[in-house]
Amino acid sequence: MILVIDAINKDKHGAVLEDMFRLRARVFADRLGWDVQIRDGMEMDAFDALDPAYLVGLDEEDRVVSCVRLLQTTGPHMLSDIFSDILQGEPPMRAPTLWESTRFCVDTDRLSTQDRGHGSVARATSELMCGTLEFAQRSGISDIITVIDPVMNRVLKRSDNAPYGYVGNIVQMGKTKALAALLDTTDERINRLRAFAGIEGSVFVDEEALIARMARRAQPAPQKAAIAPDVLAQYCLEQLSAAQSEQDMNAALNLAQAVLGARQHDGTSPPQADIPYGTGYRH
Repeated sequence: MILVIDAINKDKHGAVLEDMFRLRARVFADRLGWDVQIRDGMEMDAFDALDPAYLVGLDEEDRVVSCVRLLQTTGPHMLSDIFSDILQGEPPMRAPTLWESTRFCVDTDRLSTQDRGHGSVARATSELMCGTLEFAQRSGISDIITVIDPVMNRVLKRSDNAPYGYVGNIVQMGKTKALAALLDTTDERINRLRAFAGIEGSVFVDEEALIARMARRAQPAPQKAAIAPDVLAQYCLEQLSAAQSEQDMNAALNLAQAVLGARQHDGTSPPQADIPYGTGYRH
């Protein structure tokens, strides 16, 4: 399921954002070898300070498995300021209804075998693409320009979500290459992608239910009430006094040795009690 995080609700999802930035570090720095900034195991850059919209994919245990970042093209964005080599000297495309999609990644190590989806495209990938298109459409965004690598370009084509055009040229970026592709947010594209992945119903998470689940997980586990040492000692003495057979006596002695011995070992036992010999079992 997809969680949308923006400037309005980001304070409610600090833990999710941290996990998202850690996923980005594993993918873009470790796997792809891009020259990105890593701090405390998280990948962040100057564009994350511009209050972009993030779409974060969560698995059934609410763990981050995918993410993407959306930025307006009317201000600073990666294609105009970082990946400008792709444009080969041409001015960047700018429009209020054209937004940039970057930092699309999926945690392939965390996906289950049941999540491999159709045609080797993971369901988490299709769900994130679908969520991105639907969020953009309902936000008045007609087109998305996305900086991707050739692998992601093939994924888009395999999932019946092929770009309708490309901008500039392919350039080297770390261990791989980068290119800029154009996607519209029409119903036709969304329906094709949903049909390919077999997605029915909403792909977006119930945010209030998610917040409640996360709050429950953050609560400390209830601690069992400690049994006072004198209560344990009294119980052992009662078992010894009540012994009616040699078997009962041996069991009571073993219990006393195990319980009181453990208390003495950790320094919490009361003064050693004498075993009453005037009551209970006799040899």
